[in-house]
Amino acid sequence: MAAVMVVVLGAELILGWPALREAFAELRAPHWGWVGAALAAEIVSMGTYARMQRALLRGAGTKVSVRRHVAMAYAAHSLSVTLPGGPVFSSSFNFRQMRRYGVSPAEASWCIALSGVLSTGALILVGSVGGLLARNTGSWRGLAGYAAGAVVVTAAVRLLAKHPLWLDRPVRALLGGVNRVRRRPPEHGADRLFGFFTQLRAIRVHPAHFAVAVLLACANWLFDALCLWVCCVAVGADRITPVHLLIAYCAGMAAASVPVIPGGLGVVDAALVLGLVAGGLTSASAVAAVVLYRLISFGFIIGAGWLVWLLLRHRARGSA
Repeated sequence: MAAVMVVVLGAELILGWPALREAFAELRAPHWGWVGAALAAEIVSMGTYARMQRALLRGAGTKVSVRRHVAMAYAAHSLSVTLPGGPVFSSSFNFRQMRRYGVSPAEASWCIALSGVLSTGALILVGSVGGLLARNTGSWRGLAGYAAGAVVVTAAVRLLAKHPLWLDRPVRALLGGVNRVRRRPPEHGADRLFGFFTQLRAIRVHPAHFAVAVLLACANWLFDALCLWVCCVAVGADRITPVHLLIAYCAGMAAASVPVIPGGLGVVDAALVLGLVAGGLTSASAVAAVVLYRLISFGFIIGAGWLVWLLLRHRARGSA
């Protein structure tokens, strides 16, 4: 993995050196007021994600303080984007923290899974709206497809919740196969698994809390995109329109979903630069804006997240 990162970054450095040299010249004297505004936008973005998870848990009847949710968001984000297989470590960390705060296993699993679904759906929604505003007719199909998929998934979940016995035979068959591989009795773990399903069925989220969670999921991406736009302004690259910037941002975040290199180093940066150049910026201005944005969204936020993770780990050991 390290060798791949060196090759990718080395190739980018060689091919883009002229633009990079001009970008560093622009970065030497940014407008520090706008840099502070970009940092504030990124902090608000992280806060909205934490509040989205809090809204889901509150809708299910469990209250956890905002401070704890924000701490979990920072630490889990750092684990997710910097470790190989980070999303697995991030989900495991979130589950353990929620259990420490008194959340039931079913509620914790449900909240983590639904947070990921809402976050991905919100990015698709934001990108589709950006495409529509840019008069990209193909975005109508993407938006309609996502809406149809959301309706189908919601209807299926509600139907299974009303008829849980439909799951009995397929789940027992799957569990029996797993137990044969593990050389356990066929019914081993069945009571615990169906007890988990019973807890999961008992979760009912108030529509108002769910609507708030959806809005916060969209706000999470929009404030992150705002951070990128303010970074453009900070280096004097303010000629790009908000719609073109939003499309460039969504392209970069879509590239980040491909877990080739931790943090999407090189991949996300290239997608963002190409998107900003397509939106009307020069190569040097686009590189300067992306470097500043990544220093804030990757460097500062990830560093703060690891510090929070160390603090939470120290507290967990102390309480144990």
